[in-house]
Amino acid sequence: MPEKTLVLRNCGVVDPARIDTYLARNGFKALAKARTLSPDDVIETVKRSRLLGRGGAGFPTGLKWELARKTEGVEKFMICNADEGEMGTFKDRFMIQNDPFGLVEAIAIACYAVGASNAYIYLRSEYAYLKAGLTGTIETAQEQGHLGEISIEVALGAGAYVCGEETALMNSIEGRRGEARYKPPFPPEAGLWGTPTIINNVETC
Repeated sequence: MPEKTLVLRNCGVVDPARIDTYLARNGFKALAKARTLSPDDVIETVKRSRLLGRGGAGFPTGLKWELARKTEGVEKFMICNADEGEMGTFKDRFMIQNDPFGLVEAIAIACYAVGASNAYIYLRSEYAYLKAGLTGTIETAQEQGHLGEISIEVALGAGAYVCGEETALMNSIEGRRGEARYKPPFPPEAGLWGTPTIINNVETC
């Protein structure tokens, strides 16, 4: 059975600096469709897809979203973990460079599903040269009305391998030393600044 490219389907096809090339490949239509559904229905769709996190534990993404959705909180956050610190890896960099609009759209869908208005892309410090382009992608999507009330900010990593771990990453965003926190509570219950937080890596987004 032939393989079907999913994560890298737009890489080498769209111009990462031109939103019109992304729109020509049905860009932001998935987000528009998600908004016609209830957040709970979006989460059920993700659960049925059996999408798993890629951080090592393979935790079901839909269950994580559901937990954050059901946790009461005045504010909720979504974080994209782009702090790939493993030696010789560059998968996140490749996707960010070649399909940034796809990443931004996926983050917006996750925000809608869990009820978050604010999101962060935690970018590895060695990828600082990608920050300007990624910020431009976010601004373009916002200016054209695709993100609505969702705010996405690029946070530059602290240059520490441990910050690839989700709780150390949150400490870094909060301006604290990048050290792992004791768990529980888990981020979907009490994460960034003590609020329900979803953390997905670039591939899962």
